[in-house]
Amino acid sequence: MAKGKDIRILVILECTCCVQKDINKESPGISRYITQKNRHNTPNRFELRKFCRYCQKHKIHGEIKK
Repeated sequence: MAKGKDIRILVILECTCCVQKDINKESPGISRYITQKNRHNTPNRFELRKFCRYCQKHKIHGEIKK
């Protein structure tokens, strides 16, 4: 039986470089990924190096609020 709180939750990762460029309207869009994290093992914000299709490079993608 499952417990009341789900341990694994869905998180959205967003490119940190594209967010800064989007303020100046230089970027055509913002790269986003959806993944899961374990709430007990990683209680803080989650960061991964993922490929950004707008920057055409591997950049750090950080967790954002839903």
